[in-house]
Amino acid sequence: MSIAKFFKPFEPVKKNQRLVLAGIWLVLVMGYWVIASLGQKHLFPSPGQVLNGFASLYNEGLVVHIASSLGLCLQATLISLVVSLTIVYLSPLPALKPLAVTLSKVRYLPLTGITFYLTILVSNARSMQVSVLVIFMSLYFITSLLAVLKDIPSEEIDHARSLKCTRWEILWEVVIKGRLDYVIDVLRQNLSIIWMMLVTVESILVAAGGLGVLIKNSDKFMNHGRIVALQLVILFLGLGLDWVLNITRKSLFRYSTF
Repeated sequence: MSIAKFFKPFEPVKKNQRLVLAGIWLVLVMGYWVIASLGQKHLFPSPGQVLNGFASLYNEGLVVHIASSLGLCLQATLISLVVSLTIVYLSPLPALKPLAVTLSKVRYLPLTGITFYLTILVSNARSMQVSVLVIFMSLYFITSLLAVLKDIPSEEIDHARSLKCTRWEILWEVVIKGRLDYVIDVLRQNLSIIWMMLVTVESILVAAGGLGVLIKNSDKFMNHGRIVALQLVILFLGLGLDWVLNITRKSLFRYSTF
């Protein structure tokens, strides 16, 4: 096996070769981590400190906090899906298209301005957490779904017209049923937005717990071992959700080729 071939653009790589490359990168990262954590002053906590962080977090009820975070994300995701899909599926109606387009532009608004008005409108802290996540996920979700609708080939709509489908039947068959696999993929991409905002949102209600609260507490006491341990937990949970959604899409829609 020639090493030089791995430095050529678009060189095909076999599955076992990909595993070897991933293993080499893992060894390099772990080696750098160990070297960077040596000495009295170091940028990263040592592997031993991170392992102690895992043990400390487990004794503090890490599993319960993971369940709390997953429950919050699930609740926000379901509400966001219903709201976003309703708005996007009605966007082909000329009267409602400006609403969908405007909401997609609102994603540039900063979090602080929105939470200020939410504190006036929402009295319950848990509802506040869910509302913030729903708003931000919906704005990005609507933007991505509008792009999916825009990319529908005109040939598909013409084909439905040639079959004597009414306009509402075209909306149902081509836009809604014909793009369900894209919805799962857009959900997979946008779920990372909720996951990244977890620390900020969960700090709104400390009593409800969650991974965000654990990170805030660890940061307060400068416990870097626990912080890195929590970051790894969040990373692997996010990758797990990503994998589950991808497998679900491929299982339910075997014709899906992307």
